[in-house]
Amino acid sequence: MATASEELPSTDLITLTRHVLHDQLRLGVNATGDLTLLLTAIQVTSKFIATNVRRARLINLVGLAGETNVQGEEQKKLDVLSNDIMVNALRASGKTAVLVSEELDNAIIIEERYRGQYCVVFDPLDGSSNIDAGVNIGTIFGIYKIVRIPPSLKAGIWRDQTYGSSANLVLSTGSGVNGYTLDAALGEFILTHPDIKIPPRGKIYSFNEGNSMYFHPPVIAYLNSIKYPKSGSPYSARYIGSMVADVHRTLLYGGIFGYPDDKKSKSGKLRMLYEAFPMAFLTEQAGGIATTGTKRILDLVPKSIHERCPVFLGSRDDVQDLMKFYEAESKTQA
Repeated sequence: MATASEELPSTDLITLTRHVLHDQLRLGVNATGDLTLLLTAIQVTSKFIATNVRRARLINLVGLAGETNVQGEEQKKLDVLSNDIMVNALRASGKTAVLVSEELDNAIIIEERYRGQYCVVFDPLDGSSNIDAGVNIGTIFGIYKIVRIPPSLKAGIWRDQTYGSSANLVLSTGSGVNGYTLDAALGEFILTHPDIKIPPRGKIYSFNEGNSMYFHPPVIAYLNSIKYPKSGSPYSARYIGSMVADVHRTLLYGGIFGYPDDKKSKSGKLRMLYEAFPMAFLTEQAGGIATTGTKRILDLVPKSIHERCPVFLGSRDDVQDLMKFYEAESKTQA
């Protein structure tokens, strides 16, 4: 029997499915239900991946698969498994026409009998180099609605999914950002972070400073300004090496995440279509800014499915501070 001091659990659980169905009802006759069914398929893949990430050591899913992906990166066993389950579930949903994965050289064109009206782009297991160390990793994906053939793609929905001490799903359909946590006992994602807003300024920066010898002057100058401020306290450094985990923390606590282009990686390292775009969309929907330093990320037009770009995103004031260093650099070169 519960005592008076004990708080009873909520009996009004808002699951991801309930939330998506509510949005569908709100749209009325304009909603076809296709996106709802597609999200249901993606939920299943997320639960499957989360389960296998937690059991990886027990069922021999750690270590290398003996192959490399299109990026030249060695594939882990869980990379391959996660990619396969994503492709199979999305194809079987009957709602997709094109699939683009970090792990595959070319886009998958869905056969006619299964073809729908959406293009899904995804990094099935971001940060997978951390798998064996038990560090947080995750899935990033975006959904575009194909509005004509040849495909002209319009952003429709973006999401990231992290697997760690808890499995968290962060989602935006263009009307703000909501976060859900997987209740393993129920097998459902429960709304735990409604209407996420990034603080206008944070106190954490997340850069791979191991590459600082290659950074361009605006990035070095900005980092020095927050590490050695003329007044106030310096920023704290937090870098996990898993974009999905670093950006997830930035969404909740504020600050700035950056992976710039540099003298070694001329175009940056993060892929535009399935890493930069989804995270930029989530950031903007939460009230932050996402930029290459000189351009809004969501204004870029990719020329290939694996094209890369510089990425800086996070709290409005922090990112604007960084952009001022790029502006100052351009004026000195003019």
